[in-house]
Amino acid sequence: MSDAAVPRVQDIQDLWPQALVIAAAITGFFWSAAFVRRRLVRGEPLVAERPHPLVPWEAGDVALVVVGYLLAATLMARGMPESRPVIDRLVGNAVLSLGTMLAGIAWLRFRGADWPALGFPGGRLRDDLTLACRGLGLVVLPLLMMAAALNALVKYEHPIVDFLDGRRDLAAAALVVVSAVVVAPLAEEFFFRRVLQGWLEKHFADETGVAVALSAIAFASAHAGQGLAFLPLFPLALVLGLIAERTGSIVPGVLLHAMFNAVSVFLLLAQPGRAAAG
Repeated sequence: MSDAAVPRVQDIQDLWPQALVIAAAITGFFWSAAFVRRRLVRGEPLVAERPHPLVPWEAGDVALVVVGYLLAATLMARGMPESRPVIDRLVGNAVLSLGTMLAGIAWLRFRGADWPALGFPGGRLRDDLTLACRGLGLVVLPLLMMAAALNALVKYEHPIVDFLDGRRDLAAAALVVVSAVVVAPLAEEFFFRRVLQGWLEKHFADETGVAVALSAIAFASAHAGQGLAFLPLFPLALVLGLIAERTGSIVPGVLLHAMFNAVSVFLLLAQPGRAAAG
């Protein structure tokens, strides 16, 4: 084998994770599309509604919890310059997200919200997981294709990408998984789909699509500064918002969000970083 052929073989070997994800995404898309078609033919809603009461909190509570979270994140970003190690920023973001989420839960519980009102009704994990898998199958292929096309125009930027460019050890992978697959879905679904959207649903009771759209805009806007990632995140947020509006639970949304992020993390980990490539 000539030296010129070696890079081509290596390139093929490096492409197998992407090929695996694409094959799984295509399979999942047709599986979910068939389910959607059956529901539409029968005249059934895409997501079965689960009766649930409106949330008890008001605008002041939303401002305190959601705006407080965004303000704290902004202040921490300014107080932790890019000269600091990326690992410090990742750990700081994870601690901030969990801390503000727990503080928000404590405040809303103090204000009289029970666990079902907070989006944790419990008792339907199997149904929630099935719903999340169907949602993932429907969105992952088109959104990954959209993200890849946008990344060719404007490079995607995120601390996790920078972190994995320099480190690929087990500890680095574990930190990324905890941050992106556990903490981010929990915190973001709670803040955007339950606290914010739940309150919006009270004020747009006859037009719940408006509440879903507004929370999706807020979610996508919160990811500004990461290239053009906010564009594919908007339709993802619409799907997550629809599920939350129909079920009154954030559990299926957390599962769907976590699995979607897990696919992205898998693709990042499968790519050689600058440290490995160099």
